[in-house]
Amino acid sequence: MSAQRYVRKGYKAYLAFIESVPIVCEYLDVFPEELPGLPPVREVEFGIELTLGTAPISISPYRMAPTELKELKAQLQELTDKGFARSSSSPWGAPMLFVKKKDGSMRLCIDYRQLNKVTIKNNYPLPRIDDLFDQLKGATVFSKIDLRSGYYQLRVKDSDVPKTAFQTRYGHCEFLVMPFGLTNAPAVFMDIMNRIFRPLLDKFVVVFIDDILIYSRDEHEHAEHLRTVLQILQDNRLYAKFSKSEFWLKEVGFLGHIVSGDGVRVDPGKISAIVDWKSPKNMSEVRSFLGLADYYRRFVKGFSMIAMLMTRLLQKSVKFEWTEKCQKSFEKLKAMLTEAPVLVQPELGKEFVIYSDASLNGLGFVLMQEGKVIAYASR
Repeated sequence: MSAQRYVRKGYKAYLAFIESVPIVCEYLDVFPEELPGLPPVREVEFGIELTLGTAPISISPYRMAPTELKELKAQLQELTDKGFARSSSSPWGAPMLFVKKKDGSMRLCIDYRQLNKVTIKNNYPLPRIDDLFDQLKGATVFSKIDLRSGYYQLRVKDSDVPKTAFQTRYGHCEFLVMPFGLTNAPAVFMDIMNRIFRPLLDKFVVVFIDDILIYSRDEHEHAEHLRTVLQILQDNRLYAKFSKSEFWLKEVGFLGHIVSGDGVRVDPGKISAIVDWKSPKNMSEVRSFLGLADYYRRFVKGFSMIAMLMTRLLQKSVKFEWTEKCQKSFEKLKAMLTEAPVLVQPELGKEFVIYSDASLNGLGFVLMQEGKVIAYASR
């Protein structure tokens, strides 16, 4: 069940729809229209640890168009009204800008690049996407919950609040909640989510930052699983966005993939950017294309060999020259992504089969079970 079309019909249709969704209707307070205010003190708070001897960094605000200034004033008022930000006298100050979202609205972004350069990186690892999907064997019913402004549901340590300061035409402000754009934000949020959902991980829940996937073998089991997850969200005062959540589905989009009882396949909507990519004109564009395509490499047989000519262009000792052979490799890789197979989930206790081949150019492997492909790998 998806809420998008009910949101377009207006609030009454939206409310009627959420009240009709089994189990979810029992937890309406988990899906507020807006975050209720400053989050509670949690087991983890966001800290900003700096390299030794770092002095405060302050950068003048960027110039903005009149329409952006109007939007800025409104968003600053909203942040302060909710208690997420306050006026500041901090010696720190990052500039800010707006980025247009898909729906045409403007997202407030703070340019923390200079602060990030002097921040000690958190070593907490983000999970590997393919490892997350390996848990889903046998699942046929899925729900996906998207937290509402997830980062704003975690506080910044009091001692580090001044470092989040940003400068605007309308004054100096600082965040009391974790802002977007700071180098360790994803890892810290992943940490708190893993702590909260640890008893359920590898059983019927997958968490990646602020996205939660619930998977079950049948609808009866899913009712129990969904209620358990919603109860945990309620107990921890974590809030979700109903319009971006989906429930009781046979297949669901998650992290750029379509997950179903048949396995995992590439999400056609997510690879459109790869398929529509124009021929690269420099090394930077080649690197961007390969970085995006690499996310789906386990779906492509012989990915490394196909991309080999393009990969060589990334070497400093190689002059950039986009040849006809490079163009053919480029087009072949895009075509294979559009034709990528459904990969089945591995099942423990059953026999695995590995096929491999090698040449002077590379190695290729196929991992299979019961005659079906689990993953491709190449080097």
